[in-house]
Amino acid sequence: MRYLKIHTLEKGWFDKDEVLLHAAFQVLIDFVEQEKPDKIVDWNADELHRKAWKEIKSLRNWWRKERPARKSPLDDKKIKHPPLKFEKIAGSDLHRMVGPDKNKYANYYRALGKHRKLERKWEEEDQRNLHRLIDIRKFLWT
Repeated sequence: MRYLKIHTLEKGWFDKDEVLLHAAFQVLIDFVEQEKPDKIVDWNADELHRKAWKEIKSLRNWWRKERPARKSPLDDKKIKHPPLKFEKIAGSDLHRMVGPDKNKYANYYRALGKHRKLERKWEEEDQRNLHRLIDIRKFLWT
């Protein structure tokens, strides 16, 4: 393989920590879906292979189904998002952002707080599962 097409990232710029996560899981997905190791490898040969195959399937399921199903409180269409407003700085050609009325957008700020907590939890989950994938990398061959 000379090139790795990462199907879970749209065109554009991404920080390398995100690229690394998506690239590693794309390798796993390509391995399972293109190389068809379930048809080639005897995953019941011994306990080590049984555990590895179980882990491969678990990680694939997490990447394909569980992770994409994550929902943020900010996804709620009923929550009104504050607009970005700017005002001119007197005596200058510059503008500054005007903070929104936090009382008027209280639901948004509550959802934002919940989102930030979930985001930390999701980052930890991503990290754990990336480590799990690295732990079974020696089994990703046919």
